Amino acid sequence: MNLLSTVLHFVYLCRKVGYFHSLWSVGIYFKMLASFLSPGDPIDIHKRKLFLWFSHLPQEEKQFGGYFSPETMHVDPLILERNPEERLGLLSPCLQTQNSSFPSVTVEQLFEPTDAWSEDRGINVLLYGAVGTGKSTVIRKLVLDWCTGTTLANFKLLVPFSCEDLNQLSKMASLRDLVSRKYLHLKKHPLLSGEGSQAKDVLFLFNGMEKIQLDFRIGSTELCSDPNEALLPGVVVVNLLRKYLLPEASILVTTRLSALDRIPQKYISRYAQICGFTDPDRQRAYFTSRLLQQSGKTAHNQEAQALIELLYLSLQRESQLAAACFLPSYCWLTCATLHFLHFTSINAPIRTLTGIYTSFLRLNFGGEVLGTGAGTNVPIQGHHSSLMLYVVRTVGKLAFDGVTYKRTSFSERELEQWIGGKTKTDEELRQLAMFRTDVLDFFLAPCVGNDKYLSQDLSENDERRYVFAVPAMQEYLAALYMVLGENKSALEKLTRQVSMAIGQATEDVNALMNILSKFIPLRIFAIFNLLKLFPKLFEKISSRNKGSIARTMAAEMFRTEDSYNEDVLDQVEQSLLGVHGPQPKQYSEGQPFELYPIFMGGLLHYGNRVLLQQLGCSIQSSTVAQITLALRKYLVRELSKPQPPEELMDLLVLLYEFQNPRLTAEVLASIRAIRLTNIRMTPIKCFVLSTVLSCTPPSYHLEELDLSSCLLTHDMLQMLWPAFRHTHNLNLQFNSLGPESCILLRDLLLDSKILIRSLQLCDNPLLDSGAHTLLESLPKNQSLTHLSLMHTGLGDKGALELAERLQQHTGLQELNVAYNNIGDNAALTLVDACREHPSIHTVHLYLNPLSDVGKKSLYVRGVLRGHGGSGRHVKVLASVTEGSDISEDWHPILSVIRENASSWDHKRIKQQLKVFLTDLEWGRQQQQSFWKRLHFRKVEKGVKQTLQMLEKDTPSKRYHK
Repeated sequence: MNLLSTVLHFVYLCRKVGYFHSLWSVGIYFKMLASFLSPGDPIDIHKRKLFLWFSHLPQEEKQFGGYFSPETMHVDPLILERNPEERLGLLSPCLQTQNSSFPSVTVEQLFEPTDAWSEDRGINVLLYGAVGTGKSTVIRKLVLDWCTGTTLANFKLLVPFSCEDLNQLSKMASLRDLVSRKYLHLKKHPLLSGEGSQAKDVLFLFNGMEKIQLDFRIGSTELCSDPNEALLPGVVVVNLLRKYLLPEASILVTTRLSALDRIPQKYISRYAQICGFTDPDRQRAYFTSRLLQQSGKTAHNQEAQALIELLYLSLQRESQLAAACFLPSYCWLTCATLHFLHFTSINAPIRTLTGIYTSFLRLNFGGEVLGTGAGTNVPIQGHHSSLMLYVVRTVGKLAFDGVTYKRTSFSERELEQWIGGKTKTDEELRQLAMFRTDVLDFFLAPCVGNDKYLSQDLSENDERRYVFAVPAMQEYLAALYMVLGENKSALEKLTRQVSMAIGQATEDVNALMNILSKFIPLRIFAIFNLLKLFPKLFEKISSRNKGSIARTMAAEMFRTEDSYNEDVLDQVEQSLLGVHGPQPKQYSEGQPFELYPIFMGGLLHYGNRVLLQQLGCSIQSSTVAQITLALRKYLVRELSKPQPPEELMDLLVLLYEFQNPRLTAEVLASIRAIRLTNIRMTPIKCFVLSTVLSCTPPSYHLEELDLSSCLLTHDMLQMLWPAFRHTHNLNLQFNSLGPESCILLRDLLLDSKILIRSLQLCDNPLLDSGAHTLLESLPKNQSLTHLSLMHTGLGDKGALELAERLQQHTGLQELNVAYNNIGDNAALTLVDACREHPSIHTVHLYLNPLSDVGKKSLYVRGVLRGHGGSGRHVKVLASVTEGSDISEDWHPILSVIRENASSWDHKRIKQQLKVFLTDLEWGRQQQQSFWKRLHFRKVEKGVKQTLQMLEKDTPSKRYHK
């Protein structure tokens, strides 16, 4: 029974990490199962535990849906072997690869015997690369493959160490103690005893060598060949590399570029550099492994395949994205952003764009510190500072200057000015050198192609310029620089330091002064009160500074020159996929930085502040409270002015990124209509709208929610259900809603908590089957007063069913069934039903194939009362004329035709307009009054202008009455 439970537990764990996706996985299963069946072997125990540890995916990977497994998500980056001389030329990995004559290698090939190899000495391999090239991922995959027996099979034992963990150990320990401390099952294992040549089957792996201080000077580090002798961890590592301790063992060390010289060349057998993804095919393979691992839905995979093709086209054009994606980290960021934009689900945890960028930085810089590098004898813990905070103060300052002056590219002189321009001490110089070598190229890349936002005078200088690897990263770092308060003047920073010092001193003596105040004269005691006053004065100054941050956010959100640009989420997508087809109209002259204020809001969210705290960047809760208080005032003030749909969408994204329900409810309380006409809605935009409106109380209702011409689909409609709960007038015209969507709309109207008064469904292919489903809601719905089903494919059958259902709903006042291919008989039946209805006063029937006799009958029946006076007067809009008179609604009819002509059948519309002209000509001939005939000619002119517009197939100015 115990054996069975062990096997079942293993199967569960394998499914948990995503195995059994391929035949290869099945083979791995049987190999690992064999190790479960022999639990007494320490090596098998070691493999099993390593496999489970290294199979764990970071939290950031779970946002893709959790369908990844190690063998499906990994794409090998390019690894090149370097000779000792070439390693010193620390060029950009892209340039190195293009000019290198060395073939690519695998880690396993680096441990193959060479002519200089001897059996009594193991091989020391140094694997190095810049930040984001994939060192940790390669190591992780290497360990997993060794556990399953697919690589490095010549080593019986693989012992991974984190140099960061070793650096935290302050007590002396022997090599065997270090191993058993982390891997208890290897305690006293004979391969580590040092006897004979058993250690030749051992491979030590030290990941992140730059995080541990190694001193190879004989006078500073004693020699040791006994694996049982207690030494400092750094000394143990040095003796292993010297081949003085377990010389037969092989060693793999990973490090960054700046730490290459920390290990003398004579102790390294082979150098290899990880160069990332240097060709579009590797990048495409990575995108495929990420974006195609969806929930198995065919529609999602088809959309993912289309995204991959667009990405591949962008990469082949040698765009700025291709220059950034040679780093696997930026491939991850690209996939995470596209997954957020296209595959957001209501069932998945809430994710924000700011959260993706913060997680991206935590993946690459979590726990990273900036030391002084080699050549210093100070303990490494004694002079480390947060690497991310250093990034904010240097690269963030550069980004902030670019956003302030609307620039995206920077010259080498500007980089020198902003990054390290005020460096003074030797320690600062060493930190700057490390930063430039390891980190700077991660954020900035040489400008590729022509930047349309570069000023003419700068372009003529033919000077090499640099841009942020991903455009949104500039706005993120600028926002972080602003929110952290790094843009303060020197006086403000000094004031803060003095205030803190006085405040602390005041707290220390406050208790004593409370006692002595009874004996000290009042004049002397007043001096101490003045000291306590200074921190309060600083608090007022600080609150004004937080107010300026909120004012900046509001000002950047509603810049007039950016009002009619694409909404911010579309801009993010275009920056990744490029623009295919006509270029979107750009109204602002410079580069729009509309993500900048949105990132500022997102950084104030608690979840992002927690991640930033781990990176050494602290945003205090008091700061958030002050900014939020001021921001609400500025947003409400701006929203009192009319805003274009794009600006409203950006505001919704800001509130969503902020993730502050109270602020969201207070801001939305000043909005009574959300009009998003012509916004290209996507799953994430629908989710944003629903999430934001869900923050409002149940009593809050919009007068109008306009989602016309938004490319809505049935799936999006389901995501928008929470938003529909808060609206009275719902406009869903000109979308792609079919009969299946009517089921959801029916349920919407049947919900007693939802009080929709007006529902506009014009130009949706509902058909008569969809109308049948929708009309099922009429008997129990009591709120609907206006229903528009114009151009929905009703036909005679749908019109007749509508006539039957009308009596079951007593509140309807206006019904629009124009342009539905309804004939005379069905139209007459519908109008009769409307006359018998207690509240319907207007019926739209124009653009239907009605005969002259039918139109006259409709007019007569609408005007006259029924027998016994039971019928009501109903306005029937069937043409621009009513009998021999002009309809008072001729102008709205022509306006509707003009607005919708681009999406309607031109041939059919022109035919109907010619019928209007015939009706107008006949009516004009019946008039005796000169003024009435003049009015007829005016209407004829409007119809002819509409007809000419259709014949030319070009939009014209709207005809004004």
